[in-house]
Amino acid sequence: MNDTRSTCPYCGVGCGVIIESDGARITGVRGDPDHPANFGRLCSKGATLHLTASPAITAQARLLYPMQRASRGAPAQRVGWDDALDTAARRFNAVIDTHGPDAVGFYVSGQLLTEDYYVFNKLAKGLIGTNNIDTNSRLCMSSAVAGYKKTLGADAPPACYDDVNHADCLFIIGSNAAYAHPVLFRRIEDAKRARPDMKVIVADPRRTDTAGLADLYLPLQPGTDVMLFHGLLHLMLWEGWTDNAYIAQHTTGFDALKQLVRDATPARVAQVCGLREEDLLTAARWFALSPATLSLYCQGLNQSRSGTAKNASLINLHLATGQIGKPGAGPFSLTGQPNAMGGREVGGLANLLSAHRDLANPAHRAEVAALWGVPDVPAKPGLTAVELFEAAADGAVKALWIACTNPAQSMPDQATVRRALQRAEFVVVQEAFLTTATADLADLLLPATTWGEKDGTVTNSERRITRVRPAIPAPGETRHDWRIGVDFAQRLRPGNVLFPYHTPESVWNEHRESTRGRDLDITGLSYALLEQQGPQQWPFAQGASQGRERLYEDGVFPTADGRARFVATPYQPVAEPRQSSFPFSLTTGRLRDQWHGMSRTGTLGRLFGHVAEPCVELHPQEMARLSLANGDIAEVTSKRGTLRLPARASESVALTQAFIAMHWGAEYLSGRGKDGEPIAGINAITTSAHCPDSKQPELKHAAVRIERAEQAWTLLAMAWLPEANAISARETLRQLLPELPFALCVPFGRERSGVLLRASAAEAPSPDLLARIEAALGLNDSGALRYEDARAGQRRVVLREQRADGQPGLRAFLIAGDTRAQTWLKPLLEDEQPLAIDARLLLLPGAQAPVAMPARGRQVCTCFDVSEDAIQAHLAQADGDDAERLASLQATLRCGTNCGSCVPELQRLVRLSAHPAAEATI
Repeated sequence: MNDTRSTCPYCGVGCGVIIESDGARITGVRGDPDHPANFGRLCSKGATLHLTASPAITAQARLLYPMQRASRGAPAQRVGWDDALDTAARRFNAVIDTHGPDAVGFYVSGQLLTEDYYVFNKLAKGLIGTNNIDTNSRLCMSSAVAGYKKTLGADAPPACYDDVNHADCLFIIGSNAAYAHPVLFRRIEDAKRARPDMKVIVADPRRTDTAGLADLYLPLQPGTDVMLFHGLLHLMLWEGWTDNAYIAQHTTGFDALKQLVRDATPARVAQVCGLREEDLLTAARWFALSPATLSLYCQGLNQSRSGTAKNASLINLHLATGQIGKPGAGPFSLTGQPNAMGGREVGGLANLLSAHRDLANPAHRAEVAALWGVPDVPAKPGLTAVELFEAAADGAVKALWIACTNPAQSMPDQATVRRALQRAEFVVVQEAFLTTATADLADLLLPATTWGEKDGTVTNSERRITRVRPAIPAPGETRHDWRIGVDFAQRLRPGNVLFPYHTPESVWNEHRESTRGRDLDITGLSYALLEQQGPQQWPFAQGASQGRERLYEDGVFPTADGRARFVATPYQPVAEPRQSSFPFSLTTGRLRDQWHGMSRTGTLGRLFGHVAEPCVELHPQEMARLSLANGDIAEVTSKRGTLRLPARASESVALTQAFIAMHWGAEYLSGRGKDGEPIAGINAITTSAHCPDSKQPELKHAAVRIERAEQAWTLLAMAWLPEANAISARETLRQLLPELPFALCVPFGRERSGVLLRASAAEAPSPDLLARIEAALGLNDSGALRYEDARAGQRRVVLREQRADGQPGLRAFLIAGDTRAQTWLKPLLEDEQPLAIDARLLLLPGAQAPVAMPARGRQVCTCFDVSEDAIQAHLAQADGDDAERLASLQATLRCGTNCGSCVPELQRLVRLSAHPAAEATI
């Protein structure tokens, strides 16, 4: 058995992990107790990483060798690496020779390593001569980049994780850190417990589990953040709470901002934001007068057509009160992806160059050209993510190279994205997983290594560079991402000398040299130092003994005059305000146990225990008004299409608002819109409207209409399947989903592999489609029991199995037409209960449960599979205050004692059990 120190591939916290391996197999994972980001802690996702690398999952879900399609829609066939790269070079050169270098584009990922990013940036801008390279970080962090640059002069988060231990006021806005950055949230919980007087303000349209920690919760209306910040500054000015000495010595532009916020009176801000005036005054007082105020923010500020303005307006508050450059204070953007920071460092966006240089600056272009040894870097701005796919949909970009990202799930306005992928003459997808929606649309598939196999570095949210190390050999014919880029470059321009790399370290050394003298200077770092001393923060210039925890402690900023700049930007409403035809504000966000498009987490049934299926969450009063019960199918319509999915009541969602998790793409949720066109997941209805400065789309908000879907025919099918073919079966079912108006397919199970399919329609589909569903789930077995009434649309199939104790059990079932029995059939199968009646009785449409079979309670604790029902039952008998009752709960059921991801929800359940009105009075 071997232990290998590496880094978690999920969020921007950048947790250190120790990978346990045996030969070519990863057998376990645990948190690295010496890593300064997590000190041994992992969240529910990180703690299950080793399970996503099992041989069965690798065999079914991984792309293990190059594959090519003879034509669109044809099956992909295996090819050799030489043929694949020769084809790619020939097709890209043909487009470039005919239409010029700007007819090709690269779309890469914040999950690439820094070395991978560097090679592709150089490939596009240095070798091909196009700036058409952008990244999915455009969807999550580009507004933070633009906000930092406009105000502080450089894209450099000035704070660090340790600041939560020194803050007297913590202002969390646009971030559900409890779900999106769980291990950092554990540190916040620790800090609050150690220093109860620390004030916590949470501003969010939804009452998330993060809001459960708040001393002051501000349920602002979606998209009104700029108005909130202007209103807080108005109050600070009125009350004399600004730091005039700091403003005079270290900033410029304050007079224009004062003029702008004059009209942001408490009455106006309260009306626009939907807040109480007294809460605005409290927030302004705590923020300005606390000895140290730290702001934490994420996609709620970034994913907006006013994203840059939101970021800059928040930073204005820190500058106006001197809350920056000292322990516990500063504006701290929480990075979404594991290496979005690394991508920013190497200039891996269409408007940037290496080491935080600006593409628009001729001197910066000349510096990079000299470093790379090319005549010049093109001056024409590159196409950003939304622009790139719009250009491909219009026919201007004819060849696309997509690496380590899934735009057919994650980009807004999916109709445009899919049109782009279909219209492009040649699409290369460089991926670790074959199961992504984008892989379905590729002409050429190139297999890449992934977590546990890769070698290089990443940078987390606090500017900390960490080594990523391989624990096992690369499986199949997979290659490292940087290696694929180098191999392609050599074929694209034979004989070029721009890519003399043989190891990731040789790439990193060139990147390091590009930072000399820049704000992120890392010339004092090396792989050897990272090996010897562990993760390090930048800047770390040559001659330094360590990196810098905090920036701007001397009040000097990387601007021409050394002063920070106030930015005066008027408030603008969301791109699509609510109106009579679209009366709901739809927002999106993360689930606790899932990551992005779920290409990795979606391989594990246990990670679907907390949220088992996609749904649209609505306030209970809205559910009643729309005549919707939990589980009823709702139609959610925006200007771009209609999505069908189950509805669920939630007190965390305000009136006139709705919430759908961002993760559900065509891999899990599909169907057809009212016009008959395929609808592919949540982003079929989100808008591509974007910030004019950052070009980041407004994924956080769309105006929608919600109606009850009258679906007379329904279906539920579930099956336990052999681990070796469960994912393959789900992939087969995924191809069938678009044939139904509404369908979802998800895994379930902890020790076994299960697949669930739910569907509905106005009338029963063809018997052929139902037969294909049955075959995928193993229900075409000769031992299956059947009942069918085609005229009534009834179909029931049951497959039994023998349990370990010798009793009969249920292996699989399909019920269609009358599905009322799902309330007991589903837990009968999921809980692997004995089949206490003659199985033939299950075929009757009106069959009753053989014994009392309560619906399975929603899972709260993933680590120990503890349900909400079990928690509620324990709390009903527990005595003491909230802390004592939580301790009793953890001691008895063990929930919340391993990774801790469920602790915020446990605390909420404890509060609600003792004080049912508590959530309404935070």
